Amino acid sequence: MSNPNVYQFEKKERPPTDWKPYVRTGIFLVVLLALLLVAFTSVYIVKEGEYKVVRQFGEVVRIDEEPGLKVKVPFIQSVTTLTKRQMTSDVTEAEINTKDKKRMLIDNYAVWQITDPLKMISNARNVINAEAKMEDFIYSVVRAELGKLEYEEVINDEKSSRGSLNDQITDKVNELLENQQYGVVVKDVRIKRTDLPEANEKSVYTRMISERESKAQEYLSQGDADKQSITAETDREVKELIAKAETEANVIRAEGESEAAVIYNKSFSKDPEFYDLYRTLETYKKTIDDETVIVLPSDSPYARLLMGYTE
Repeated sequence: MSNPNVYQFEKKERPPTDWKPYVRTGIFLVVLLALLLVAFTSVYIVKEGEYKVVRQFGEVVRIDEEPGLKVKVPFIQSVTTLTKRQMTSDVTEAEINTKDKKRMLIDNYAVWQITDPLKMISNARNVINAEAKMEDFIYSVVRAELGKLEYEEVINDEKSSRGSLNDQITDKVNELLENQQYGVVVKDVRIKRTDLPEANEKSVYTRMISERESKAQEYLSQGDADKQSITAETDREVKELIAKAETEANVIRAEGESEAAVIYNKSFSKDPEFYDLYRTLETYKKTIDDETVIVLPSDSPYARLLMGYTE
């Protein structure tokens, strides 16, 4: 007999779960993700100024360089990028010997560019190897070219004969790269610094100072010579001008004296006695001063004039 105070719950059974919609949704999502993954791994973009290298199992199958959207085989083919733009390489500083067996340090830099990525990959494998090979060629050519020059020609611009040395080095490096088919070209090679081993610096600086002092002395000597030449020429011109002026003055003076003599003659010829008196007085002016003592006979005309007798 059941207890009236106890409530009896009837046990209900749950209906079975239908998993088919969830499975279908999951499969759809997986397929969608797979398709999206395939789509994303099948396309790539080629940008301006770059090469896209497509490889299949490590081998290059093609190189795309035209900008745009490209397609590849997903999961089988891979894509890497190489730049078309110019690159700068700072060549490692190296020590070389000049023609006269002197040692010096050379520091270069190069501007270069990939022109044939397939050749570059085939022969150099990657950019690092291509750059290393290019640096080897640059060092070899620089050593050969500077080895043809004397030490002073390299360090002294006034005595240097290396006018187009950078262009010559660039051309010869490109010849080597072309012969080896590395697919790169050097646009420019520049020697940015030439330095000296410490053992040579002091002697070279001393020689340079001596040369500059010698050149300065040469300029001073030339200046003194020019000064003396100008001074002598000026003195000569001054003397010529003075001589010419004195000649002209003498001519004018002579003409004036001649005219004065004519005037005197005309004047004095009108009164000869006055002329005699005038000439006598002129002699007094030249012969008599405060300390003059003259002894004359009392009856001499000169004494009579001094004493006031005019007749």
